[in-house]
Amino acid sequence: MTLPQRVKLVEVGPRDGLQNEKRMVPTAVKIELIERLADAGLSVIEATSFVSPQWVPQMADNAEVLRTLLASPRRRPEVSYPVLTPNLRGFDAAVEAGAEEVAIFAAASETFSQKNLNCSIAESLKRFAAVADAASALEIRLRGYVSCVVACPYEGAVDPEKTAWVAQRLFAMGCHEISLGDTIGAGTPASIRRMIEACGAVVPIDRLAGHYHDTYGMAIANIYASLELGMTVFDSSVAGLGGCPYAVGASGNVASEDVLYLLQGLGIDCGVEMEKLLAASQFISSYLGREPASKVARALLARRSAG
Repeated sequence: MTLPQRVKLVEVGPRDGLQNEKRMVPTAVKIELIERLADAGLSVIEATSFVSPQWVPQMADNAEVLRTLLASPRRRPEVSYPVLTPNLRGFDAAVEAGAEEVAIFAAASETFSQKNLNCSIAESLKRFAAVADAASALEIRLRGYVSCVVACPYEGAVDPEKTAWVAQRLFAMGCHEISLGDTIGAGTPASIRRMIEACGAVVPIDRLAGHYHDTYGMAIANIYASLELGMTVFDSSVAGLGGCPYAVGASGNVASEDVLYLLQGLGIDCGVEMEKLLAASQFISSYLGREPASKVARALLARRSAG
């Protein structure tokens, strides 16, 4: 089976990774992290989330972060900074701050949708349709997320056809890309394959992305299984930052360093430099006062220290 020659990494650390940190991360630190990630070669970096500060205090500086990035002399024209917009209010605020790409997020589990969005899947899709229409009118790119694509912390296994139905609805709304999230990291290559095959029957494979958490240590194996099916876009988080407040025990997203190491070993290009990515990982890990969760980062840094 032929693997893709090139893959796009979508860096979600600055948003998905930092949003659950209890210690407030200063705006300047967030911006420095994002610019270091851009310098490393990442072309899509999820910058922030335009949600109510009441629910996600860490993202209260969303407008300042986005405006500063867009006006920065270090800005690279090839780098995009998508932001999360859960509703029209968030979308309007993001547009006012200069957003050029926004993201909406649904779930494949009814219970998770209620816990995460306080509404049913059908109700969430109606809400997102309004955001999609507004984005289309302003020619702003729209990305879609689906949570709990193979398993839910409340309902257990999720039917692949249910995930495919939600993905198809988001695609029909105008999402240029659908990120399929294994929110609690319970997926295995077999369950991920079944889910991708179901989604690929209703959404073109080049419009699907993998977003895998590493709770059971399966994220890299799941990425390889996805590559075998022709998937070429993956979300990852520098230093393995992140988690999910609605999925007890769920560890963070797969680390960007670990994904890059896999791709380099397979001879797949993604345009990212490991040394610069490691520097960004060290920068944010040092600020947070802990080692990176990335096994690759820890191994490379230990070897460097020993040498």
